[in-house]
Amino acid sequence: MIRAIGPYELVRRLGRGGMAEVHLAIAHGASGFERRFAIKRLAPELVGEPELERALIREAKLAGTLHHRNLVSVVQLGVHDGSYYVVMEYVDGGDLARHLDGPLPEPLALHVVHELALGLTHMHDATGATGLPLGLVHRDVGPANILVSTTGDVVLGDFGIAKATALTDLTAAGARKGRYAYMAPEQLAGEPVTGAADQYGLGVTLVELATGARPFTGETPWALRDAIRGGPQLAGLAADLAEIAMRSLAFESRDRYASVAELGRAIASAQRRRAPAGALDLGDWVRARIAATGTRPP
Repeated sequence: MIRAIGPYELVRRLGRGGMAEVHLAIAHGASGFERRFAIKRLAPELVGEPELERALIREAKLAGTLHHRNLVSVVQLGVHDGSYYVVMEYVDGGDLARHLDGPLPEPLALHVVHELALGLTHMHDATGATGLPLGLVHRDVGPANILVSTTGDVVLGDFGIAKATALTDLTAAGARKGRYAYMAPEQLAGEPVTGAADQYGLGVTLVELATGARPFTGETPWALRDAIRGGPQLAGLAADLAEIAMRSLAFESRDRYASVAELGRAIASAQRRRAPAGALDLGDWVRARIAATGTRPP
């Protein structure tokens, strides 16, 4: 078992996806200084695969252009024994999906979604060195990629499938990436996507966090797309939130909000009609979920 990558001591594996794994790591400094990071690297059996290594490099470079409290920070792209690794900020509560066991309190659900809208707006508005828009689209917005901390941070992570239109897209034509339940119909069909697809994923997340159930179900991408045509299931959702969900989940992207920023303003308006909730409340909720499940932060 590898005990260190570059100057970082590996503590334990936090998780593994389709092509990569993430480890908790510690950087040591003078006089007992320590800081925790999350390190992402290719799964051992995939190390040396040129296309996958290029994808990891693209992810690091893309995320490195973004600086926002609601987007995971990439600290460094390094090489260890000929294999690339990405050093990211460590969020001690883990992903939101692991904590979900029914709906969140409504004000708390709105707080999480509003924070995500702020991060996505920054991402969609990002420009390159020339000042031209990069046209970034995350393409995988959902609870499994939403990191929450014991102090109430909300951070959107995993830019592994994010695409900048200014960059070459090496994905095979028509390939669909991401988690189907949160994917917009145009993405399910393998069509070009814009920020409206991220807005759709945020709409699905809003419904799930507020009601404990997703607005659409389907065993296959095509069955899910048919379900989307029939309209979302919004039982238990307050009328004003149902109005927001209906628009953000419209089948045609042109019928959704003009931007995630506009969706965020609608969420903020709904927040003002409810009891306040913020980072302190979210931190309390995360700690309570960890205590209830008897698990330590990942």
